[in-house]
Amino acid sequence: MIDALDTALVIEGGGMRNSYTAPCIVKLIQEQVQFGWVGGVSAGASHTVNYLSQDAIRAEDSFVDFANNPSFGGVGSLMRGRGYFNAEYIYERSADKDLPFNWQAYKDNPAIMNLAATRADTGESVYWSQKDIEKPSDLFARVRASSTLPLIMPMRVIDGVPYVDGALGESGGITIAQAELAGFKKFLFIGSKPRGYVRPKAARPMMIRRVFRKNPAVADALITRPPKYNASKDRLLELEREGRACLFFPEDMQVASTERSVAKLRANYAAGRAQTYAEWPGWKEFLEG
Repeated sequence: MIDALDTALVIEGGGMRNSYTAPCIVKLIQEQVQFGWVGGVSAGASHTVNYLSQDAIRAEDSFVDFANNPSFGGVGSLMRGRGYFNAEYIYERSADKDLPFNWQAYKDNPAIMNLAATRADTGESVYWSQKDIEKPSDLFARVRASSTLPLIMPMRVIDGVPYVDGALGESGGITIAQAELAGFKKFLFIGSKPRGYVRPKAARPMMIRRVFRKNPAVADALITRPPKYNASKDRLLELEREGRACLFFPEDMQVASTERSVAKLRANYAAGRAQTYAEWPGWKEFLEG
């Protein structure tokens, strides 16, 4: 076991690109690393709850073999109004059968959870912790809300409020500021974009506003995301220079966020695992230091 209660684990989303970062979560579980805070956005929210439940098998299957499930999604699912990714099934029904969730292990984990979502009506960022969760359905509704890609998935409504992807909020998709606000000084970041990636300015903002004319706050969030993301990324790099952050950036990403080919996802997982194992000695030294 590695006691890293003084360290926050910050996890970026990225849809099925997170098949590359799933091995990071598996390794942390296998090495029994105990963080003090764990926060994720979008697909990173799935990583977060899989880590908290200490389920290495679920952490892998969620982003690899599960994509082969007929209920997972696709164009037909999108045309039927369920979304390209069938979010209701993936997040709120699969835990009962196809991807069983260890609720007790999740509850027993002492790490503070932070799941980010964005209000579709106001554009405001919302953060959920264990205090907001009474039962599994509460948890998975919020994981789904954090992961709701506009147009690709239908919005998730919780207590009368519609939500979209947490990456459209104030963090831009990297909740390092929330980890710092929680009082942490040391950070492990799991990213799904290359180290040198800079999010470009939103293309054709007027078209975005037309597409989301019924949800202007979502349009604003999409248009203003790039500088927010880049600012969060810059903060991570600053913390790394100070010796207070250990950063994982993919070096051999092989799939896009919407990939559903299990063969390609397995290959991507293998690439991520190779990089994770190569970098593990450095992580271990950082976490134990």
